[in-house]
Amino acid sequence: MIRDADILAGLLDTIQRFVRERLVPAEDHVAASDCIPEEIVRDMQEMGLFGMTIPEAYGGLGLTMEEEVKVAIELGQTSPAFRSLVGTNNGIGSLGIILSGTEAQKERYLPRLASGALIASFALTEPDAGSDAASPRATARWSSDHWVLNGTKRFITNAPLAGLFTVFARTSSGISAFLVERSSPGLSIGPADRKMGQQGTHTADVMLEECKVPADALLGQEGQGFKLAMRTLDRGRLHIAAVCTGIAIRVIRDALAYAAQRRQFGKPIAAFQLVQAMLADSQTEAYAAHAMVLDAARRRDEGDDVVLEAACCKLFASEALGRIVDRAVQIHGGAGYMREYAVERLYRDARLYRIYEGTSQIQQLVIAREMIGREEAHACI
Repeated sequence: MIRDADILAGLLDTIQRFVRERLVPAEDHVAASDCIPEEIVRDMQEMGLFGMTIPEAYGGLGLTMEEEVKVAIELGQTSPAFRSLVGTNNGIGSLGIILSGTEAQKERYLPRLASGALIASFALTEPDAGSDAASPRATARWSSDHWVLNGTKRFITNAPLAGLFTVFARTSSGISAFLVERSSPGLSIGPADRKMGQQGTHTADVMLEECKVPADALLGQEGQGFKLAMRTLDRGRLHIAAVCTGIAIRVIRDALAYAAQRRQFGKPIAAFQLVQAMLADSQTEAYAAHAMVLDAARRRDEGDDVVLEAACCKLFASEALGRIVDRAVQIHGGAGYMREYAVERLYRDARLYRIYEGTSQIQQLVIAREMIGREEAHACI
């Protein structure tokens, strides 16, 4: 587990250079081909990016939440495809195993996830259970000496690449979680989704038709799957808020550079106060998002309950990013609508962050619920 400030600074410096020198130059290729070059995947494996948050005992770097968000902010400053590829292995795809897995499950899966030899996926969302994640229709029944799963999961990140799925299904005891390997009979993957943005990231349906998995595929206790999913999503929301912050930093940097070199009426447009106002508002929101994410991450590392804070971060950072990238397109003017400039692609990429890992409206409900619950608890003291 990284604790030495110099080691962390070295890691962040390495990632900054990797983003600047390897990932940013590859963005156009990834967007056009809808895939990440194999040599970059190997580089990411060698750097340990697939196992950043997995404990050192299982081959990972064992980053704390604060350290993780600092890395996510750096990775956010390039195409979302790169961060998405490693994201599930570090967050929702592995955290359930770390929190509730047996030692046998940890030893079987975590080292391969940490090395990038195995890609994980988190199968919670369904066609009729998106924001209403507590109402899955997927089922799991016990049959003699194994479980049988049926149902369809939708918009599942990295499904076309994944070798391991954390699947949530309803059992007689409530919602339960299962570790389902890609080779399991009865599991199939639909065609990759065609999306507005985020080319190079891959989502698809996961179909379970009388899918048989062994008894030891159950993750944690039967009926406790929803609680596990929510604990996992809290960390995921902080991670996504950090990614949004990184994208905002990149977009502001690009907008400022363009405003400094684009001339109108005999001077750079950065000299005009209305352009300056857009830059200033964007910088203020990015700074606020950065401060919020770091504060919430430190609180989580200290053992605090950060359900409310994580939802605040995800809501604010994703909504702020939407405003920031919109202003950036406006500063670029007509050029911002053209694919020759990265801001056009980042504008489309950014829209998703207000939807997944819980929509902005769900974050508002979570925040209000937590506020009311804390007030009631305080009143009873």
